[in-house]
Amino acid sequence: MIVVTRLNGGQFGVNPDLIQRVDRAPDTILTLIDGTKFIVREPLDEVIELITAYRAGLLARSREIDRGPRMELVPAPEADGEPAPPPVPLRPRSV
Repeated sequence: MIVVTRLNGGQFGVNPDLIQRVDRAPDTILTLIDGTKFIVREPLDEVIELITAYRAGLLARSREIDRGPRMELVPAPEADGEPAPPPVPLRPRSV
């Protein structure tokens, strides 16, 4: 989410992936993909910087996750030379 300011001073968050267009006429107008429009105090250039920083943060976070520890499957008991435990018999449930 990016945080922007309404003309009355209230702040709100908007998902930048839902922004279709940003216009300057003379106020900055955010048009979402569903047609909803918001007039905000931030100038067009600042809104673009907020969106760019948001997306850069996502990419940086995905790289951190990619470099982090990974979960791996534990080898099956047969691979260790130990016999596998017997399967658990299934019984029909009584209704």
